[in-house]
Amino acid sequence: MKVLRNYLALFGIAGVIVALDQWTKNLVRANIPTGGTWLPEGWEHLSTYMRVVHWHNTGAAFGMFQDLSLVFTILAFVVIGAIIWFYREIEPRDWFLRLALAMQLGGAVGNLIDRLAFGKVTDWISVGSFAVFNVADASISVGTGVMLVGIWILERRERQAKLESDPQNGLETEALSEIEDSI
Repeated sequence: MKVLRNYLALFGIAGVIVALDQWTKNLVRANIPTGGTWLPEGWEHLSTYMRVVHWHNTGAAFGMFQDLSLVFTILAFVVIGAIIWFYREIEPRDWFLRLALAMQLGGAVGNLIDRLAFGKVTDWISVGSFAVFNVADASISVGTGVMLVGIWILERRERQAKLESDPQNGLETEALSEIEDSI
């Protein structure tokens, strides 16, 4: 039961991301021809900044490494397995890392579904001159950012705990204070 509860957040968050990713991709595939663009009526002046497009990607996130869909399909399975295995190693209080892995899992599964069903990933979010991406790509990227913040916070906690538990730390501080007072 504890194992199931441990994975509930991982699969719950990832499931919401996959559902949102697939729903938005299906809307784009059903309503915009491949290569087509859509903007709400009256928003045409924003077309240089943002727009919805229907684009396909056979590479990695943001259009990198095109025509390597099979490689990225295999890699997605490896990443998904690694996330599921590693998740159990994270302490429950490290919710930054847990959230990051859930976001990355959702993104990996969302794009894997496209690769398996269509042989390519549907991208649709276009912002400025940046590469076209989708909810799954954004989730992977934001999840990586959350992971970096989580690691930074964890390292700060560990450093602080080490400083507080080090008996030499107090002596050095007292000695330094005495030296400063005598100057």
